[in-house]
Amino acid sequence: MKVLYDHDPVGDPRGAAVTIGVFDGVHRGHQSVLRQLVDDAARRDLTSTVVTFDPHPALVLAPEKAPAQIEPLARRVERFAALGIDQVRVITFDALASREEAEDFVDRVLVDQLATRHVHVGHDFHFGRDRGGNVEKLEAWGSTRGFDVAGLELVTDGGRISSTRIRDLIAQGRVEEAGDLLGHFVVITGTVEHGDARGGAELGYPTANLALPTHAARPGLGIYAGAAELASGEWHAAAISVGRRPQFYEHGDVLIEAFLLDFDGNLYGQDVDLVFFKFLRGEATFNSVDELVEQIERDVAHAAKEYERFSGNPGVLLRFHV
Repeated sequence: MKVLYDHDPVGDPRGAAVTIGVFDGVHRGHQSVLRQLVDDAARRDLTSTVVTFDPHPALVLAPEKAPAQIEPLARRVERFAALGIDQVRVITFDALASREEAEDFVDRVLVDQLATRHVHVGHDFHFGRDRGGNVEKLEAWGSTRGFDVAGLELVTDGGRISSTRIRDLIAQGRVEEAGDLLGHFVVITGTVEHGDARGGAELGYPTANLALPTHAARPGLGIYAGAAELASGEWHAAAISVGRRPQFYEHGDVLIEAFLLDFDGNLYGQDVDLVFFKFLRGEATFNSVDELVEQIERDVAHAAKEYERFSGNPGVLLRFHV
């Protein structure tokens, strides 16, 4: 799959079938649009193309209200590729891009850069300065520029499937429900940093402490069964804690810690992907450290069982599952 940035040459001269959006999480609703796009592009002998934005436009337009990011651009691109998309055009969204009129965006990106022949968007799609572009206007502009437009109905599942709804579920710790709407597991990526080493020295369960990028979505406080993918591509079952460690600190910062089963090594400075299978329990304070260790043992055993359920082909199932 080809990924084009602002100053890259134009895409495939065959012309493109295009969809436009952030596609945060690449959830089941997004997947439906993308699969239809791939099918239509193949039928018309066009290049299936996703036009997406980085950073999220809200970080430029209203940073104080910007939503947490379910997945970074790199993982979204991976998911596009897994769905069969031919190319991705990444729009660097900055102050200048935020002032671009919708019709100018059509001419610059869809017409001049991509030679667009067909556009797939949700029926409530808006774009351009002050959200001035919509499906009706896009159809009118397309009629004079050589492309047609399909305004698609949005996928629902007991309510509209949206990135906002999924973010809320993740923040509440309801990772299984979020995964159902995503069509794949909740995954976060962080860089392993030094902690206070209490898990290894005092509890016998050394943990990898992850620092997340600014604005990354973070699961709610609690203990989770999951898995970890290392930079080497190696997978391990993981018992994951998102919490303040109330057993030891009255007002601690929220930390994300993962105990990796069957791992013995140094991960400092490395990026690790954590996959969240299931919420196990909330944070708790125990009568003694011994009681805490006994509970950790149960958490680790539970995490191992959950991992067994998904370990048939982890490189595909755990990461993509689309």
